[in-house]
Amino acid sequence: MVDRLSTEINLLLRSFSAVLSCGAPTATRITIPTDRCSEKTLSVKGEEIDLWYSGKAHTHGANLQGVMDPTGFPLFISNAEPGSVHDLTAARIHVLPALYAAAAQGLVALADLGYEGAGIGILTPVKRPEDGRPPAPDTRAFNRLQRALRCLGERGFALLTQRWRVLQHVHASPSRIGDIAKAALVLTHFEHGRLT
Repeated sequence: MVDRLSTEINLLLRSFSAVLSCGAPTATRITIPTDRCSEKTLSVKGEEIDLWYSGKAHTHGANLQGVMDPTGFPLFISNAEPGSVHDLTAARIHVLPALYAAAAQGLVALADLGYEGAGIGILTPVKRPEDGRPPAPDTRAFNRLQRALRCLGERGFALLTQRWRVLQHVHASPSRIGDIAKAALVLTHFEHGRLT
């Protein structure tokens, strides 16, 4: 059993090394808080809700999707979607089409469980079995490796929000958050010498 597990872990390490050498991007998201929200919409249940309220983040704000390189440097920031829009829905609009094109060429992307069911080329951790038993050792090893690699990519939004204070809490119209984040992205690329 130990030899089999060791062999599988070595295979996983080699496959993840190949992923990193190919430059596997990380798909991630963030809710940028704001205080200017007065739009209402109907939920899927037919109830009136605040359009810009994110139940996941428990704050009003905009849902931004991003693609980060393996080192965590931000490569792409999407337009702002209202906070009430589900993360996977926003990703299908803004991020996943480009990642599907990369997947067709053999490049996979790493993502968290929020992207489960996103489709081809999007590697997410494996959920715990529904019956409550612990996952198999190879599944736990896969999840640890996937999370260890993905956490490097997750720092992209931290790099933007900590460098550019305007992204920590926006006082402008929430629909402008995407433009502000894209401006911060360009400035970050310039600051790190990725633009000339």
